[in-house]
Formats: sequence, C-alpha cells, structure tokens
Amino acid sequence: MKRNHFHSSGNSKRANALKHGYKSGLELTVSEQIKQTEYELRYEAETLNYVVPERKAKYTPDFVFTKRNGATMYIETKGRWTTADRTKMKHVLQSNPGIDIRMVFQNPNQKLSKTSPTTYEAYARKLGIMHVAKKEIPAEWMTECIKQGEEVVDVKRFFK
Repeated sequence: MKRNHFHSSGNSKRANALKHGYKSGLELTVSEQIKQTEYELRYEAETLNYVVPERKAKYTPDFVFTKRNGATMYIETKGRWTTADRTKMKHVLQSNPGIDIRMVFQNPNQKLSKTSPTTYEAYARKLGIMHVAKKEIPAEWMTECIKQGEEVVDVKRFFK
C-alpha cells in the first residue's frame, strides 16, 4: 500500500502528532506549548489566498493569533524547509503585503542544501520574515497577542 505524507512512516514523534491531528512532531510540541498558556490554540484556523504565477493557490498557516491591536499574526513551524515550501512562502508574502508571518524552525541553522552556505534563518530574513525562533514560540511574540477572553485594544486616534 502506498503511503501519503499524512500516514506515519515509522517516526514515533510524527505518529504521535498524527494521532493528535498534527502533521509533525514540531507542530504538536508548539501546540502543547500554547495549551500551557492563557492563549487560544488556533491550529490551521485560517486559509490565505496567494498567487503563483499563472495560477491561484491557497496556503494554510499552522497557527493563528490575534494581536492586541486587532491585526493577525501567523506562525509557521518547519522542520524541513524544502525548495517548494520556500517558493510557496515567497509567493504568499508577495500576494499579501504587510502580512505578519513568523517562523519557528526545528533548527534555524540548518543549511538550505548540502552545497548552500545559506541557513533557514538567513533565508527567512532575506524574505523579510523578521522573527525566527528555535523549537518554540518566544514569550515576546505571545505578549503581542490577546489571550482567551480578552478583547482587542481599541487604539485611540488623535485625528480621524
């Protein structure tokens, strides 16, 4: 029987993640971190449209947070950041100017390939993804977001 990427290939962390509705052990780890906080866990709760030259496509970020100012923060977790994943992210960013997508890498120092000197972290910065973390969401990012039951802060404006 042919296996697809949603079925376990013997990796016990991945198999455990699949049992809990996640696609990777890293997604499961980050979701458990969020569950231990006062923040709402919103896993793959939104889908963003983006354009690949000559076709329309959709992208579903791993985790979604509402920031205190009402804006949205998206968190994407990556163990392996393949060429296809990097290309998709580039198109998502181009199609959604000003979007706040942040990456949580299993290993931000991983090279793009055996022959490339560029790390995942360096490539993320090149794309304008300002924040890169290792294995968990930094507390500073979480403090930008509203917790469950909190309301968005209504920013007072001097001029209308």
